[in-house]
Order: sequence, then C-alpha cells, then structure tokens
Amino acid sequence: MGELEKINKYSLEIEGLLRLKTPPIGIKFIKSEDEIPEHAIRPKRDKGIHLAQCQAFAMSRREGETVAILKEDQYCWAPLVAYGLASPDVIDAGINEAPDSVKGILKWTRELADALPSLPTGEYIGILSAPLSTAQFIPDVILIYFNNGQLRSALMALKFARGEYHVESDIEPFDSCVYSVVPVFLNGNYRVTFPDPGEYERALTDEDKVIFSMPVKRLDEFIDAVRQVERMGQGYTGLKKWMQPDFKRPEFYDIIFKNAGLDVNSKT
Repeated sequence: MGELEKINKYSLEIEGLLRLKTPPIGIKFIKSEDEIPEHAIRPKRDKGIHLAQCQAFAMSRREGETVAILKEDQYCWAPLVAYGLASPDVIDAGINEAPDSVKGILKWTRELADALPSLPTGEYIGILSAPLSTAQFIPDVILIYFNNGQLRSALMALKFARGEYHVESDIEPFDSCVYSVVPVFLNGNYRVTFPDPGEYERALTDEDKVIFSMPVKRLDEFIDAVRQVERMGQGYTGLKKWMQPDFKRPEFYDIIFKNAGLDVNSKT
C-alpha cells in the first residue's frame, strides 16, 4: 500500500472510530503551482471570489473540495502574514497611510502579527486543503474538528498508548487558521485550538467544535492509539452515561482505598 493510499484509508478509519460528523482535512504548504492538483478550486481564478482561510477549510471539510488558496485568493490578514504570503511590513505601511480613526486598530494588528507563529515571507506561495480520505497529496498537517467528547477520547488514546503524554496548547481566541496549522508544521507536535470568531461567523463552524491538529508523521501513532482504546472498550462509543452509588471499580482503587483506611466497596 502506498503512503497516500494509507493516509486516505486511515482517515476513513478515524471517521468511523470517533464517529466524526465531518472528515479530517489534510493541509499542505506549497512552493509551486505545479503542486496544485488539477481538480483543485482556485477561488479568484475559477470563481472570481476571495475566501478567508477558515472558509476554504470549511469547503474541504463539509463539501469535500480540494481548495488552493494563494496570495490573490486570501481574504484575511492573519494567514496572509503568518503563512508568509506577505510581509508584516504591509501593516506598517497601512499605519502610515491610514486616517487617525484606523491607526489604532492597525497598530494593535501589528502587535498581533508579531506574536503570531509565522513562516518565512516568500517561502511558500499558498496552502492546499482537502478531505484527508480523498486527498491527492501528502499533507503536512491534519486537522480534525471534534466535539468535546471526541477530543477527550483522542487525548485518552494518546495517554494510554504513550504513557505520560500531555498535549500542550496555549489558549488563544483569535486566528485559529494560524494557530491550528503553523505551530504543528514547525514543531511537529499535537495541538488543540478553539475556532475563532471568524470561523463561527464566516465559515459556519458549530459552537461545540474544537480543532485537533497533528503532523502527518504522527498519523500512524495516532491511529494505533485510537485502535488500542477501542479494543479496551474505552473508545468514543465505549463510554456510556450512567450514575449509581458504590459502582464497580477497578481493583487498584480498592488497594488505594484500603491503604487510606476507607471502605473497599467495589462490586464484583
């Protein structure tokens, strides 16, 4: 089985095991137009429109489209700068030219830009997105839009499979198209990101969604972890809501409680 075929297959398996409403999407930074699949939508060229990056992700996630966003297609400042499609200096130029009523917000925008995880200006010409199950390119980063329960199951899987493992993410309410992709691309770690206001308003992302990101090199590790907890009966569908006193507990609970001088009350 080739690498791309394996990635497509794993995506379908993840969708099933975690009961996803929409498929994982693959993200790839491109350096040449030759890397763009023929069937990919190029918004300005093909439709005479522009898209914010979150809207392109939504088209891939909900409509099954492969979308190529180059500089001319981009309609949001944060990915324009953070993906290296334009220099942050364009903000400074705007400060010098803008009326006084806008200078303040532009200065604040420059401060935000300086804090963004960013790629070198000019290294990439754009970004591709597509459903992971049908992508015709090897992605750099994979995004999965989970609900809270699905995210918990994914994190549990990684912890069970890897032992003491924590997914560390800083909490940021803005620029989810940047924070869900660029840090993962640069550092190769898992990440959790909250969809920002633009994703909610313009890309129609549900309020209960959280973005889980991974580099493609961790896909084998991730799918193995999810399979493992599924076999243990602790996967997403294995947890059932129930409430009762003196419920059956694992044996190690009894040992701890006995040593603490407490009731050993596990049901057998």
